[in-house]
Amino acid sequence: MADGVLFSPTSTLVRYKTGPHILLNSLPPPFYYLHSAPPLMNWAEQADIVLRGYSGWNSRRALQVLHQVFPKDAAVQPSLVVVYFGGNDSIHPHQTGLGPHVPLPEYVDNMTKIALHLKSLSDKTRVIFLTAPPVAEDLMNTTLGNVFDMVRTNEACGVYSRACMKLCDEIGVKGVDLWSSIQQTDNWKNCFTDGIHLSPQGSKVVVKEILKVIKEAEWEPSLDCRFMPVEFPEDSPYDMVGNDGKTINICNFDFNKIALWD
Repeated sequence: MADGVLFSPTSTLVRYKTGPHILLNSLPPPFYYLHSAPPLMNWAEQADIVLRGYSGWNSRRALQVLHQVFPKDAAVQPSLVVVYFGGNDSIHPHQTGLGPHVPLPEYVDNMTKIALHLKSLSDKTRVIFLTAPPVAEDLMNTTLGNVFDMVRTNEACGVYSRACMKLCDEIGVKGVDLWSSIQQTDNWKNCFTDGIHLSPQGSKVVVKEILKVIKEAEWEPSLDCRFMPVEFPEDSPYDMVGNDGKTINICNFDFNKIALWD
């Protein structure tokens, strides 16, 4: 059995029962669509899914526990780790010196170290980085303005997002430009519940972009759920019975997966 832990301010443990396993990181909560709806359910016969997260974290704090979360001497290493850090890093520095802000050069250095460590876990470990998403500033100021004494701007998120994508090109890591993808959708501010955290609509955009990378990547073995082995796939007399009086092995039905990916 393969184990793994997602890496982000809020994350989801995905443990594969057989074969390789995928670690799908979530963006800041709520990430309802990815957590509970069809996308991850398409791996249900290949994976056990356990929710786990590091709320409010930045890349600096993630780097401090990197080797604990992903030890090199683990018996089984992940096949794919989807990593998201950057939104909290991009928050403007606070006058007290406290807070989650990480200067851009340090952010790039931290993400480089995270990527190189993950890639070193095994020859089959793949990495996808998600960039900082945009911020709906008006909505954020309305809903959270009286809660936090921090400055978070869409412009800064864009700077960190572009730096992340540039890094991906340089070190051979797949990247998803959430800052651009979300803003290219109609009424993109509806992708957020409070200007920062994703709504189901926003989560669908993220899921679509992650699945696109997995589908198009020429990875061996494939991490496309349509081509991955399931646990206990053998026929059984307890299977559903068809109109011809014979049992039907539901494991062989992939219509839901086809609908998701096409």
